[in-house]
Amino acid sequence: MTPVRRNSMFRRRVWRALLLAGLTWLMGAGIAAAQLFSVASQGDKFGGGLTSLSALQTAKMDSAIFQFYTSEASPLESPDISVSKLDLKAPGNARKEYGKGYLQLLRKDLQGAIDHLARAVSIYPSFVAAHNALGIAYLNLGQIQQARDEFARAIALDDHLPNSYLNLGCAQLELQQYPEAVESLKKASSIAPLDVPVLTALTYAEFKNRDYPAVIATARHVHNHKHQDAALVHLLAAGAWEAQHNLNEAQGEMDILLGEDPKSPLSGQFRQILDQIKAEKVSLAQVKRHPADPSPSLSSALPPLNAEVVSPQIRQASQGNSRSEQSDEDVAHQVIRFQVQEVAMLFAATDHGKSVTNLSLSDIEIRDDNQPPETILGFHNVTQLPLRIGLIIDMSNSIIDRFSFEQGAASKFLETVVTDKSDLSFVIGFNNSVFLVQDFTPDQTLTARAITQLAPGGGTALWDAVAFAADKLARPELQPVARILVVISDGDDNSSSASLQEAIWAAQRGQVAIYAVSTKEGSNNESNPLLGNRALKTLSEQTGGTSFTPGSLGGLTRSLADLQQVLRGRYLVYYRPASSKPDGRYHAVDIKAEKDGHKLKVYARKGYYASALLDAGI
Repeated sequence: MTPVRRNSMFRRRVWRALLLAGLTWLMGAGIAAAQLFSVASQGDKFGGGLTSLSALQTAKMDSAIFQFYTSEASPLESPDISVSKLDLKAPGNARKEYGKGYLQLLRKDLQGAIDHLARAVSIYPSFVAAHNALGIAYLNLGQIQQARDEFARAIALDDHLPNSYLNLGCAQLELQQYPEAVESLKKASSIAPLDVPVLTALTYAEFKNRDYPAVIATARHVHNHKHQDAALVHLLAAGAWEAQHNLNEAQGEMDILLGEDPKSPLSGQFRQILDQIKAEKVSLAQVKRHPADPSPSLSSALPPLNAEVVSPQIRQASQGNSRSEQSDEDVAHQVIRFQVQEVAMLFAATDHGKSVTNLSLSDIEIRDDNQPPETILGFHNVTQLPLRIGLIIDMSNSIIDRFSFEQGAASKFLETVVTDKSDLSFVIGFNNSVFLVQDFTPDQTLTARAITQLAPGGGTALWDAVAFAADKLARPELQPVARILVVISDGDDNSSSASLQEAIWAAQRGQVAIYAVSTKEGSNNESNPLLGNRALKTLSEQTGGTSFTPGSLGGLTRSLADLQQVLRGRYLVYYRPASSKPDGRYHAVDIKAEKDGHKLKVYARKGYYASALLDAGI
């Protein structure tokens, strides 16, 4: 056997041993208790005491599913976990059986857990959490088909929960139904698009399905976002590159993996893999220089090796990640800047709360750095433009008492605003995580249904939700559209990885106007400018929108009605400023409007930076 083939076979054995064992490392020390429940897949038992990613271990990636290692309380009792709205209607005796079954799972009494959980779903067949927990118990007993059936029932009851799809995908992995597992995990990821553990599970499923380009694409997607504790995707990507005979890229992925988590408990084994890749590259180079057999060899099937070990794409991805992982102090000094040959300003105008839809260019006055524009290039009433509107609803613990009312008000708002067949809207709910419960659609029946499916509970990842929604609204369109983001929240973010400033930048990049409606009750006396009504005001004013602070539950409907009036009177003006040097200076912009002798209220962003550079504050 040639050295090349021996090296390759050795490394493949190590790959198989580490690919899923690495997922255990990924989850950290807290996973150890959960591993007691793990049953290794019969088809994926490896040497050295390392086992594959079991379906249970994958399911635990989403902390909203089953808190084996973080809490003795069940998901229904924990204030930090969101559940199905159906579960909130479970009768007391069903909840009691569920609680007992949950504790039996924690104590590793799987049959006892099944007995109690089966009684829970017998009493209340619509108990989504009980079906999921029952499926997990079956998984741990190796009864995979029964587990799959329970997860499928959970989805049939409520198809808005990513954890149910994640569980189903895990069962399908155990059944070696890899294409089906990929689809289930894609669905989980579409609902929870920022959930890195879900994306990691998807990467693994794609690897098992031998869809290597998809593995690489998903790994890059994870890498390009903040992804603490997700370095393992680079191990999967390296395996995908190797399967496609690209050792340069495989080595690059391993370098990134070790760079992101050099203190991993498996770092020694990762370095062993890296050394094997390097050794095989040397062997391949020797075979090419001194071919022993004129017949086609392994090396002839491989692309030419470049002198550069890490590809430009890998290096670019690595550099991009290091930028995204900067501390908040670094990020706070960055500013987004734009070319100033032409400035586009979207604004709205109202007269005593009523929208003004008949403005002309002669009715407005623009001051850019206190100077009139050199030239007005265009002025449009954009009320008739297709509307792209994202609705973000806070479903954290802080709004539990008034959540039902907010749901009804939000549904009514979309019904009155999204009226044309060319208009599209989507709905996002957020607590600790961000949930895309309804993607772009012109059908308000679907958005209303999605809103009613939301159930309150958990923390507040507001800025993550805003940044994601702004990026989604900024997608390229074949025609001009109006991009609007409406946020219904108390503004008390406590769970985001993104900052308020990063959320603002995302909206500014995509020319998304944000309108915030505060759900805080009482007077506005926040001392922290990054929280509450003060933060919502900054968010909206810096993006060309405005904030509404009704101060009471009854005022919420009135504020949404006021917002509807604002959205009806939207305009777009293009101009060339008097000073168009790309010198990095901030240009303050002031737009005034007057109609028939009445001064109007104008909503527009306050300015821009004059260049297309990203200043890191160095």
